[in-house]
Amino acid sequence: MSEKRESLNFLEQIIEEDLKNGKYTSIQTRFPPEPNGYLHIGHTKAIWVNFTIAQKYGGKTNLRFDDTNPSTEETIFVENIQKDIKWLGYEWDNLFFASDYFEQLYNFAEQLIIKGFAYVDDLTSEEIAELKGTPTSPGKNSPYRERTVDENLAIFRDMRAGKYKDGEKVLRAKIDMGHTNMLMRDPLLYRIKHQHHHKTGDTWCIYPMYDFAHGQSDSIEEITHSMCSLEFIHHRPLYNWFIEKLGIYPSKQREFARMNVSYMITSKRKLKKLVENGIVTGWDDPRMPTVAGMRRRGYPASGIRLFCEKTGIAKRNNLQEIALLEACIKEELNKTCHRMMVVNDPVKLTIKNYPEQTHETLSAINNPENESDGERELIFSKHLYIERADFMEDAPKKFFRLSPGRNVRLKNAYIIHCESFVKNDEGQIEEIICSYYPDSKSGSDTSGVKAKGTLHWVSQEHAIPCTIREYDRLFKTEAPGTTEGVDFLDEVNEKSLVINKKAYMEPALHTYPKGETVQFMRIGYFRIDEDSTNDEFIFNRTVLLRDSWKKG
Repeated sequence: MSEKRESLNFLEQIIEEDLKNGKYTSIQTRFPPEPNGYLHIGHTKAIWVNFTIAQKYGGKTNLRFDDTNPSTEETIFVENIQKDIKWLGYEWDNLFFASDYFEQLYNFAEQLIIKGFAYVDDLTSEEIAELKGTPTSPGKNSPYRERTVDENLAIFRDMRAGKYKDGEKVLRAKIDMGHTNMLMRDPLLYRIKHQHHHKTGDTWCIYPMYDFAHGQSDSIEEITHSMCSLEFIHHRPLYNWFIEKLGIYPSKQREFARMNVSYMITSKRKLKKLVENGIVTGWDDPRMPTVAGMRRRGYPASGIRLFCEKTGIAKRNNLQEIALLEACIKEELNKTCHRMMVVNDPVKLTIKNYPEQTHETLSAINNPENESDGERELIFSKHLYIERADFMEDAPKKFFRLSPGRNVRLKNAYIIHCESFVKNDEGQIEEIICSYYPDSKSGSDTSGVKAKGTLHWVSQEHAIPCTIREYDRLFKTEAPGTTEGVDFLDEVNEKSLVINKKAYMEPALHTYPKGETVQFMRIGYFRIDEDSTNDEFIFNRTVLLRDSWKKG
């Protein structure tokens, strides 16, 4: 019987072919984020691709910060990116910065000048754009394109020495202003920026452009497979052109579909706008698609990795359903989370035949998926809270919760029978009066009484007030920011956060640490937020047990 052959994605097929043909003896990948913001759900796919493929083939992965733009990059972003990658479960083999190679990149630029493949241009950015042409019409050469090698070298060295102002001159590659790929029409290599760099300080006042730094950094590190998302496919000819003209290690770029998720935005510029406009509280707001935001919301790293695995590696961009992401999160949380009782919208319930001024201790299994998590104590008494939605004055036949004349089981406790109810002056249910069957205790029920439904509850006397931040999707539309003429800020879901301050939790939860995620029985998963104090427990809603979202 033949062994079942493993199904390989197209990147793995390329790598296996390269190894088989002896092109490489080992695999070296890299993840190269720019430290100008926080990592988001889109980055998690690139991280997963580069780290897991390297691991599979016994290779290594570098973390390299693409820090070539001092005006947008900060040390805080460097630190948070490292934190996020480690939290996702990955360890890089080497930590590098593109700024580590500034001297070497500068020397590469001089080599291109000497070989006649680069020149200094005095045109403004607007004038360069005017001469660039369009996708259907060729561009025009700059009047400075034919400067001599000596002249270009002298001016470029003066640029480095700080003799010119920002924007006064740039270094461009000399390729082809009629090329069908607009990126090949004499792209910029260096620009002048008299700005402090987070790592190199004020040593440099000229900085390489992304396209010039990226491929050469890969080459310096001898990256065998430079795997990036599909928006960089048009950059590949330029990536190869620089390597070829410099005669350096031939790293190879390969592109895969980027991670686009419905109801989410993965543009750093737009995410920054959400923060700056106060629509969210920060980069780690639990509604944000950032790794920091997802962590604070209660998404486990294993759930995000599972989502990356299930969506796979494709050659074409597509929109992944957020429902699949949430299903992955629930699948992982179900394995680890304790089942706790919290009442979101409480109504009083009194058991008239239960003894006054007494209570009893019951036991509850913390997690039926993991017996080793043990049990905890519950306190049961005459006066309880249940969910207001679990009672109906005049219930339909298939309503298996509480209603006059019906039985229901209280989780881990007794079966109760609804006798009557009390309304306040506004006509709202204020109190539900029940009786209980003393011999119907969970685990030792000898009553013979039947109950179709089971409700969660908390003891009024012992319950602890808590605050619940009920987070929902940040946007109302499936693909925010993609409709022409519509500002993505107008697509924000104004009900993406509702703060509930009337909830009550069982007392055992008070011992749980900040950052712990638990399941509220019958409701969903919730994480204890860092803003919690001894006086106020705050929960962030991670995901509901059932998807209640309705498209607008």
